[in-house]
Amino acid sequence: MNIAVVGTGYVGLVSGTCFAESGNEVICVDIDRDRVKQLKSGKVPIYEPGLEELVRRNLKEKRISFTTDLASAISQSMVSFVAVGTPMGATGAADLSGVLGAAEAIARAVTGYHIIAIKSTVPVGTNDKVRELVERTGAHRIDVCSVPEFLKEGSAIEDFMRPDRVVIGSTSEQATTILREVHAPFLRTDNPLLVMHPRSAELTKYASNAMLAIRISFINQMANLCEAVGAEINDVRRGMGSDRRIGTQFLFPGVGYGGSCFPKDVQALIHSAADQKLDFSLLKATDAVNDNQKRLLVDRIKLHFDGELSGRTFAIWGLAFKPRTDDVREAPALVVIEELLAAGARIQAHDPEALASARRIFGDRISYYETNYDALAGADALVILTEWNEFRHPNFHRIKAAMKQPTIFDGRNLYDPALMRALDFRYYSIGRRPL
Repeated sequence: MNIAVVGTGYVGLVSGTCFAESGNEVICVDIDRDRVKQLKSGKVPIYEPGLEELVRRNLKEKRISFTTDLASAISQSMVSFVAVGTPMGATGAADLSGVLGAAEAIARAVTGYHIIAIKSTVPVGTNDKVRELVERTGAHRIDVCSVPEFLKEGSAIEDFMRPDRVVIGSTSEQATTILREVHAPFLRTDNPLLVMHPRSAELTKYASNAMLAIRISFINQMANLCEAVGAEINDVRRGMGSDRRIGTQFLFPGVGYGGSCFPKDVQALIHSAADQKLDFSLLKATDAVNDNQKRLLVDRIKLHFDGELSGRTFAIWGLAFKPRTDDVREAPALVVIEELLAAGARIQAHDPEALASARRIFGDRISYYETNYDALAGADALVILTEWNEFRHPNFHRIKAAMKQPTIFDGRNLYDPALMRALDFRYYSIGRRPL
């Protein structure tokens, strides 16, 4: 199959690479010439474990290529996957200008029957808008389908190659048959391929992310209640998760969710509901809880230091919104650092992959360190905001020796409170029973 992928951001690059890895000939299109030049040389501009190796292998074997020439790519392909960004606008609605612009350009370039498969996360009804647009623009028959992605940053290759499910929103038997064939190599373990109306497919993506966001906000509120009444959130979490109807996934308390999906998708679903005169109060509360949770550690830091943060130095371990990515979009670390800076504190930050991403936001307002131990020098406290594996079992004697005082604010519950007490650390975590 000859496939075009429009957009080489996170979703487009992972999708195009995995399609090529399964034997297809894939042309990835982007308007960013520098990005395309970088990709042609085998250099991946984002951090995703295993991705650069796959890109280089498929470049070498000529199954994947990169271009800025959309018309040429479309003329050589039967299926175009649209994977451009849909950023959140000022009202919370998704900005569809990229999707609509790509669809119009594809419609003008096709030379015969073509399938536009929308992978971008889009509100319900977008498929209809794209279909109307290409019918007005194109001279050939074009089927428009919705094929939402369900990739987790940090494990995207595995998620694409072995998906929990593939969702195809289609009203065309021909398009459905072709898209089944495209995805068949990834479903050899009999995980479901679900065919549904495009509007249902669009909502499935939003509903999935919103449900996960709800679970995170719920367990964070339970953690806060545990602290207030002297309970232990890990015991409560295990007790809940042992119920097969609930399960254990996304029930880990912390300092809130971030990233490119959950915050944006929650707001977009709230906006879509409002367009139908529905008040999605549950999701509004989820968003508000998450916003407050990002500020929880700052409140505790201020309380510990009697509100006097000016001139104090804080070591930050973790800038990305989650481990195994360099993505800092909507990361809790951004909120924590901004509030500490506003209070007059100095920041010494470390992250295994996200230092460059953070530098683009903070510039020289904070200091950056290549190792986690270097960031500790002279710090009044250590603040942990991302649960990277290399932070889980550090040398606590080395930590204590580097700091002014042995104080840790752990936003990811990485350490055992009993151990911290035995080592004479002042230790603050989320939802843990005080010793």
